[in-house]
Amino acid sequence: MTEFHLENPNNGQSEEAFSRIDNDGIQDVLTRTTKAFASWRETDIDTRAAVLEKTADIYEKKTDELADHIGREMGKPTDQAKAELQIVVDIYRYYAQHAHELLADQELYSDDAQRTFVAKEPLGPLVGVMPWNFPYYQVARFAAPNLLLGNTIVLKHASICPLSSQACQDIFAEAGLPDDVFINVYASGKQVAEFLEDKRIKGVSLTGSEVAGASVAETAGKHLKKSLLELGGNDPFIVLDDSNLEWVLDQYVAIRMTNTGQVCNAPKRLIVMEDIYDRVLDYLTEKIGNLKPGAYNEPDADFGPLSSVGARDEVVETITAAEQNGDARIVVGGDKLDREGAYMNAALLTDVNRDADIAKGEVFGPVALLFKVKDVEEAVELANDVDYGLGGSVWGSDVETAEKVARRLECGMSLVNEASTIKPDLPFGGIGRSGYGRELNEWGVEEFVNQKLYRFSTQDYKLSQEK
Repeated sequence: MTEFHLENPNNGQSEEAFSRIDNDGIQDVLTRTTKAFASWRETDIDTRAAVLEKTADIYEKKTDELADHIGREMGKPTDQAKAELQIVVDIYRYYAQHAHELLADQELYSDDAQRTFVAKEPLGPLVGVMPWNFPYYQVARFAAPNLLLGNTIVLKHASICPLSSQACQDIFAEAGLPDDVFINVYASGKQVAEFLEDKRIKGVSLTGSEVAGASVAETAGKHLKKSLLELGGNDPFIVLDDSNLEWVLDQYVAIRMTNTGQVCNAPKRLIVMEDIYDRVLDYLTEKIGNLKPGAYNEPDADFGPLSSVGARDEVVETITAAEQNGDARIVVGGDKLDREGAYMNAALLTDVNRDADIAKGEVFGPVALLFKVKDVEEAVELANDVDYGLGGSVWGSDVETAEKVARRLECGMSLVNEASTIKPDLPFGGIGRSGYGRELNEWGVEEFVNQKLYRFSTQDYKLSQEK
């Protein structure tokens, strides 16, 4: 077994040690999850739903403890961690309370049979590869529908989240989930491939980087297994007019800087009309320039550290290089803080070269990119001029006009006068390099399911049809 440590981004200190599984451990997990599936799939829906309801109760009860875990692991401010946990509670409760509706048979027209329908049945053991930026929420949106369906889960979480990933397993156990229906493993990326190569694993869901997603999808495809990918994003935030302008900009800054800018569906590109551009620039320069970074448990901090010192350095180097290359201008911020930990000042960039990597790619940190356009046509063209397609938002006083613009955005989620909205009943997912597949509500159930056709008739009925 190899050892790794919790690296606290708030202070740069190496803390608790954990051990990754070895090859024998992989085989043991595969045997256990397969055995658990044989019984869990036969468990009645009400029992499964009751486990999810109890799971929601425990997350609610342990909010303070669980928030502290991810504060130490990846630096999420306590108030934001508690907000994430509330979403988690809502997700588990949603699937528990809508269990029969979500798993209901779909009746089909039968002209020559007494009954024809499609049933939702589980596939088998699944692997979930989860990221560090929303350690509980990402697990919930994968685990809740699949546990309700009757699948079993092997969780391979990000290595920087050993406390929260184990907490997920422990909470399920406390809620009454049978042993081995959900197994947390400390595994490497290479070991994920070994899981997927085994015929007992029936599918994989990954939320993470494009590189990791491509690798997992390749392995899954080679072995003819279903995969779901939730990857990066470079979402546009289009402002059509100056109606409630300061409120709109406050929304942008708050959403962009949530989780220190480390959110795949955050609005990274602010696109505004040229007649309001100067007002926007002045307001954001002051607003972003006054944001205060701090540790996860500093109540007066506006945002926390990045996930690691390395991640912080990468963001700073990216925007610095863009300015040096003439691809952008740093108006304010973007520098490292002179203190231990993964801290930097929030940044505002303007004069961005639309063809440069800084515009086309995803800056995963507290960085706002401001663009000026002459009209709606140019705004839409710019918004769609990336290979990502996760989400996008349009803000304006005329909802009908805003909706028309929103419908032209090439993405999986298009919103008007709100952005990055997450609710249990809203499907989540994108297109292009943002991945494929959908999570939450009925779409979350239907990703890893055997949509099995049934047709029934008595022999007497069949004979009567022949006469």
